[in-house]
Amino acid sequence: MAAGDEAICVVIGRTRHQMVQIEIQEAAKQGARLIELRLDYLAKAPDFSRLLVDKPCPMIATVRRITDGGKWNSGEEARKTLLRQAIVAGFDWVDIETDVADSIPRYKEVKRIISYHNTREVPQNLKEIHEKMCGQDADVVKIAVRAHHQGDNLRVLDLLKNPKKPTVALCMGDAGTPSRLLGPLYGTPFTYGAFNKERGIAPGLLSFSDLKHVYHYEHINPETKVYGVIGDPVAHSLSPHLHNAVFRRIGINAVYLPFRVPRSELKAFLESFERIPVHGYSVTIPHKEAAAELVKRHDATVEETHSANTLVRSPDGTFTAYNTDYQAVLETLRAELPLTPDGDRPILGSKVVIVLGAGGMARTVAHALHREHAVVTIASRTLERTQKLAAEVGCRQMEWEARHSSVADIVINCTPVGMHPNVDESPMHPSYFRTGLTVFDTVYTPETTLLIKEARHRGSHTITGVDLFVRQAALQFELFTGVQAPVDKMRLVIRRLLSPVTIKPTEEMPRGDVPSTGIREAP
Repeated sequence: MAAGDEAICVVIGRTRHQMVQIEIQEAAKQGARLIELRLDYLAKAPDFSRLLVDKPCPMIATVRRITDGGKWNSGEEARKTLLRQAIVAGFDWVDIETDVADSIPRYKEVKRIISYHNTREVPQNLKEIHEKMCGQDADVVKIAVRAHHQGDNLRVLDLLKNPKKPTVALCMGDAGTPSRLLGPLYGTPFTYGAFNKERGIAPGLLSFSDLKHVYHYEHINPETKVYGVIGDPVAHSLSPHLHNAVFRRIGINAVYLPFRVPRSELKAFLESFERIPVHGYSVTIPHKEAAAELVKRHDATVEETHSANTLVRSPDGTFTAYNTDYQAVLETLRAELPLTPDGDRPILGSKVVIVLGAGGMARTVAHALHREHAVVTIASRTLERTQKLAAEVGCRQMEWEARHSSVADIVINCTPVGMHPNVDESPMHPSYFRTGLTVFDTVYTPETTLLIKEARHRGSHTITGVDLFVRQAALQFELFTGVQAPVDKMRLVIRRLLSPVTIKPTEEMPRGDVPSTGIREAP
């Protein structure tokens, strides 16, 4: 199957025939060139004359059992009968599980996907399972297994290297996203994308829209360079939207992925994914300090802060660690703080600052502002971490419970409190806010956190995490590619993602390049 839009199989699963018909035509309008109908979702017996009327592209018939992650619960013999009926009815493809494939013979020109699903794990004998399936009468072999670690993606992707039969191999679950996107590096015939992601057809299944417009899946090939963001959680990150949009706009053959990596697995992850290889990482919660420790080559900001938010692969295969947050924090404050009565930019060295948190971002902010001679005080929920960071920076400290009793010019939230999806939380009581105070929240999803809303309501000047995010991402992009980042266009991308209703597309960045994420501001 040639590369292009047909390399994405659009999955449709609805209970009513009418909705299936509507989604088939809508998917075709959006560029679908291959559609899988999940017949196990239908509440009534399939009416093939309705489902296949005005068929806009090749279609796959699938009747998935509950044990394989589907909805079918009416008996195995009835299911096999339905599959045979679908084959005769006019479907172009049929998906048949490996354990029943030999009992359903090939019919005329209908192509066969022989599949194996394991919703619990990646089995130890995965290669043997694949080898056996390649010996069955298949046009395409499909393997879908549940990932628990990022290394599971690599085991699955290994199946795509010189297979005896064209193979689609992917991992389910949010840890399995890389396998769904990196198949084209090895020539997989297609991947799967949900037409309606909210239907929950399979855990971790990306939407057709995201595959096309965020990851530009149809343009991924063996020459594509891979980048990504490491974090836990990472699903909220807008970094893939931002970097992929700019790669596409500038014409760089690269893709940027989310990698959900638990705190204890960073070292193993970095070592195992050298096999891809990944050329650069953005690093976020909770890995910034660990990344600085693991990577031996640092720039000056990492040496000072012991925190890294960027890893760049060198020609020798090793990584260099950078901290683009450091410069971005200072640039953001200088640009966004209120002007003095004389109209001048304020001097950071004259400011009294409370930094909330003691993690990687707090460490960066504290070091950067201390170097600018600001009066910095650290407060976090863990007193031991507060004391350790304050001693490292050479600044003041306070207990978390005392944070409202100290007067400051600037409060900077470096905790994840208020981050999507926990948008109803704030690290400060609204009674603290006043005119003359600046509140800077480094959280950017949502942009208008509860902290920012309450500070604005009380008359405080506010700085959101969006400008910081764009500035640090632009510096990362330049480190990744050696190309100057289009900062204004990057800011437009993020503003549109966070405010899809109010921000209109422009000729400089058409809407087709940057679809809405559906993320809204906190109510």
